[in-house]
Amino acid sequence: MSTLTEPTGNQLGNETSPYLLQHAENPVHWLPWNEQSLALAKQLDRPILLSVGYSACHWCHVMAHESFEDPDTADIMNRLFINIKVDKEERPDLDKIYQSAHTLLTERPGGWPLTLFLTPDTQMPIYAGTYFPPEPRHNLPAFRTLLQQISDIWQTRKADIQQQSEAIQTSFQRFYENSRPADTLLSNTPIDIARSQIEQQFDPVHGGFSRAPKFPHPAIIDFALRHWCQTAEPAGRSQCEPAGDRRILHCALHTLERMAEGGIFDHLGGGFCRYSTDDQWIIPHFEKMLYDNGPLLALYTQAWAITGKPVFSHCAQQTADWVMREMQSTEGGYYAAQDADSEGEEGRFFVWQKKEIDTLLKQAVEKARLPPLYIALYKTRFGLDRPANFEGRWHLHGYVSEAALASKYDLEPDELHQAMQTISRFLFNRREQRVHPATDTKILCAWNGLMIHGMATAGRLLGRTDYTQSAIQATDFIRTHLWRNGRLLATYNKGRASLNAYLDDYAFLIHGLLELLQNQWDNGLYEWTLQLADALLEEFEDHKYGGFFFTGRNHEKLIQQIKGFSDDAIPSGNAIAAISLGRLGYLSGRPAYLKAAERCLQSAWSAINQAPISHCAMLNALREQLTPHDLLIIRKQNCDSRDWPAADSVYLPFASVYTINAQQPLHSTLREKAVSDNTIAYLCNGMQCSEPLINPAELESYLSNNSYRILE
Repeated sequence: MSTLTEPTGNQLGNETSPYLLQHAENPVHWLPWNEQSLALAKQLDRPILLSVGYSACHWCHVMAHESFEDPDTADIMNRLFINIKVDKEERPDLDKIYQSAHTLLTERPGGWPLTLFLTPDTQMPIYAGTYFPPEPRHNLPAFRTLLQQISDIWQTRKADIQQQSEAIQTSFQRFYENSRPADTLLSNTPIDIARSQIEQQFDPVHGGFSRAPKFPHPAIIDFALRHWCQTAEPAGRSQCEPAGDRRILHCALHTLERMAEGGIFDHLGGGFCRYSTDDQWIIPHFEKMLYDNGPLLALYTQAWAITGKPVFSHCAQQTADWVMREMQSTEGGYYAAQDADSEGEEGRFFVWQKKEIDTLLKQAVEKARLPPLYIALYKTRFGLDRPANFEGRWHLHGYVSEAALASKYDLEPDELHQAMQTISRFLFNRREQRVHPATDTKILCAWNGLMIHGMATAGRLLGRTDYTQSAIQATDFIRTHLWRNGRLLATYNKGRASLNAYLDDYAFLIHGLLELLQNQWDNGLYEWTLQLADALLEEFEDHKYGGFFFTGRNHEKLIQQIKGFSDDAIPSGNAIAAISLGRLGYLSGRPAYLKAAERCLQSAWSAINQAPISHCAMLNALREQLTPHDLLIIRKQNCDSRDWPAADSVYLPFASVYTINAQQPLHSTLREKAVSDNTIAYLCNGMQCSEPLINPAELESYLSNNSYRILE
């Protein structure tokens, strides 16, 4: 083994992660996580200080300014530790492992920045925490004091550290053993329990499912919408307003509406921020993450399809427009995030001074030749006539709805809405002249999969071909830049693709492609989807207990191989894999996909039953396992003069519809779906197929009897 030398400077300058590059000028001798850095720690017998964060993380920036940019603190770090920086978005495997270790050691949830001290030989945690201040406060030690204490512990208490490491490994093994397949049959029981838990945790006034900090929880909302559909009569089978479980529907729709009205939504530029710092969704943590906005885009589109309420379609379109305008690279891939800070202040880009907003509202109304009343209406709508709500400034929050204003002032709703939009566009154009928050320009395969799914859903249900085209461009980017030798790579930035992909990369991408194929069938895209599914099984399936590991068989060896089933900020990769493999199995007729999906649910059964509400995406997979999706394949003849209904404009929560032009050659897995002289639709459920639908009335009847909508 060659002799490695003491690190003499910061080594992050050649990295592709914007987060790591933010720290490339620190006086800390930062190293990236790689074989050489780990070998150096082992050779020097020096503990590793592992710092995990991401570019849009406000408190990561705070700790960097207070400690990592301070020469005296850096000197202590450089003398006592091997210092390794990790972007949690590039290395979610490391983040998941060490967040879990943090919880075991502290009995508290973790967060970012995540700060751990690791043994140099095994990378087992010695001590874990999150943010540490430069001086003692809030029951936290000063960071420099902590550095010296950990170094002393390493020198004097190695036996205790070894005992702790063994206890953590035992816990990790116990977590894995809990995924042993259940002997009992799968049932609806945890679905019913989760439904009750959601209503118990629901905030009936402001929406959402917790107190502040309040997160969107798209997996819970998705479950709630689907649960209502399962209990309600489809539109074509009900002679009156479909009832069903209206309380769980209210939990979903009220939450979506309050978020759309709230300050967590950017009323000028579109898109949702990460979370609300208060119970009422007024003041967000201002960062915008792609992984929140992809699922929320799909949900708002579906909520509009169910209710027809303009607030949902407006929110969906503004979000999709923001993604295309600010988050899609010229090459096609979607960027990861936008920062909360600009010019060194959180939220500075979004908030308004009183004199500034008064002047601009007057200019906006005069330019649009609107009555002066609209100044007061706009102020009332967004709380600009109330006391400042953010550090002496105003952040737009929908305190009064447009419907309430229209009713109070006897205005036409559409006329009021157009006036409000005109004023908002004026303010948006002025806001564009400010210094923008930084954009994290790395392109993550998993998060692109989530947004492809959201864009495809919005494109189809809103009739927006530009959204569908955006999803196609992102798909083409991933296939061109992140698909090599039959395997995916996880991340791309500055012309470089790197890192073996994780389970989420495969699962979310397949899920997105299956949605996109409903918009526009493409044999090549379908064949790639099958290749991705085969690679997912080969790389990630746990052949002992079922389900899927987060890292693949060719991944580097870490202190734990993760296999998780619960949702966090994003839905469970295991759940989305099970859903996608189930649907793809019935579409392709490949039993291996169906078996893998079933084994995944059996492996997750114990975890699901311990905390159903934490496994909403898995419960959606369970629902489809117990009652498979319908599969409708329409072979369309262009020469057919009959007026066939458009299957892509209705909300069919329990069906997948693929329209394949009769002139397209069929993939071998679909060869039995032959063309006819006229348009024909093949309908199957699970392993059973019905008589084909051969005329427009039959298809219209099917769509009506399987779509869900209500009259508000």
